[in-house]
Amino acid sequence: MRRAVCPGSFDPITNGHLDVIERASGLFDEVTIAVLANSSKTGLFTIEERISMAKDAAAHLSNVRVDTWSGLLVDYCKTQDIKAIVKGLRAVSDFDYELQMAQMNLQLKGVDTLLMATKPAYSFLSSSLVREIARYGGDVSALVPAGVLKALKSKAGGN
Repeated sequence: MRRAVCPGSFDPITNGHLDVIERASGLFDEVTIAVLANSSKTGLFTIEERISMAKDAAAHLSNVRVDTWSGLLVDYCKTQDIKAIVKGLRAVSDFDYELQMAQMNLQLKGVDTLLMATKPAYSFLSSSLVREIARYGGDVSALVPAGVLKALKSKAGGN
């Protein structure tokens, strides 16, 4: 079985994330959305809320599951028998960082990384921008799945 992981903080999951996850689900038998649990960071949403939103956003994808992890991603991959990491690239600046991570993950545990170019419509999109826009009442309805929009309205007062 060909298995991959799409990791991230997903605070919150956006349509850009979902696009990469959907495309990865067409390439792999199983894709895991791995929600980062980093105790040193305080997000807008709890881990449980992020997991719930990711499950809701990916419910239409039968081969996608959601999990959480803390620590090295390659260790998670080894314990779950996952051979590939899929990451979205928005810009050249993403490539520099992701290439180093991909090479390190390959060196550490032999886990390959596929770097997928995002659709141009999502090249500007990030969770932090969505949170900021929502915090000030901006319209993020075209940027996030419906369940995330509802959660943002509740938590951040977004439109």
